[in-house]
Amino acid sequence: MTRKILIIGATGGSGAALATACIRQGWDVTALTRRYVDDRPNRPAIRWVQGDAMEAADVLRAARGVAAIFHGANPPGYRNWATTAPAMLANSIAAARAVGARLILPGNIYNFGPDAFPLLHEGVAQNPVSVKGEVRRQMEQMIGDACQQGLRAIVLRAGDFFGPHAPASWLSNGMIRPGRTVKTVRDPGSDSAGHAWVYLPDFAETVVRLLQVREQLKDMEVVHMAGHWFERGRDFARAVAETGGVPGAKVKPLPWWGISALSPIVPLCRELREMRYLWQTSIALDNTRLQDLIGPEPHTPLDAALRETLRGLGCIAVPDQPRSTASTPAAT
Repeated sequence: MTRKILIIGATGGSGAALATACIRQGWDVTALTRRYVDDRPNRPAIRWVQGDAMEAADVLRAARGVAAIFHGANPPGYRNWATTAPAMLANSIAAARAVGARLILPGNIYNFGPDAFPLLHEGVAQNPVSVKGEVRRQMEQMIGDACQQGLRAIVLRAGDFFGPHAPASWLSNGMIRPGRTVKTVRDPGSDSAGHAWVYLPDFAETVVRLLQVREQLKDMEVVHMAGHWFERGRDFARAVAETGGVPGAKVKPLPWWGISALSPIVPLCRELREMRYLWQTSIALDNTRLQDLIGPEPHTPLDAALRETLRGLGCIAVPDQPRSTASTPAAT
């Protein structure tokens, strides 16, 4: 079987992590990018193709000869989700069908309302309660419909991402300030609601392992990662503060009142506010199907994952010795 993959979104968090994992496992990686040569990451092992995910011809040109297409694209500037995100996905679906590649979509929990929690199974109904959640529901429905007409796809769902190259995450956007010493961690959750996080290199390794068994998968394969589960959601923030290495680093609640007040005029605050319900109830993901397919889920110990994450975000120079953390084993 050919070991060539097209990554759309290779300069983003999940795409960059997947490129690293694929190269390590001997895959040939092609990446579609809007960036010009001088503005691309210095990664010689990647074959960069100039193009735009909004242009069907560009996606198809980049996809020639690949066995898989990873669709990790986000709208430029994270604007116009309702129209731009489905349009980009439609181009990836069309390219995957044209070249016979398996499409992979990184999924999240936005698609679901409170009726699906506290343990999220693959087949539960998707009843989103947010604008972005409805967009994500529509995108997965597009993939499901295309799988009825010959597409083969994987939706790999996980909790909130964190990692050394994840600029668009709750950790880097709302909890700490990248490039600064960690003195305060603003936590959007609480001790009364559990929360699931996933380390991006673990997510990427899981994608690679699923591709290794891709001939055994259903045409539309939806699988969940348990990741790092915290029965007390705030324990993740405490672990970040501890791993940051700053004596006296504090964990404080995220000021939701301020976010609500600014949401009419600040788009980011509006986006954060509509996701608040995901921090007010316990949400774990059942990974039984995933383990049936690949065996034990890739799971980097939390202390090591946070050290690499904070290094990559420019927050600390952390000593290499292990530190105690509040992580619990991955749910099964």
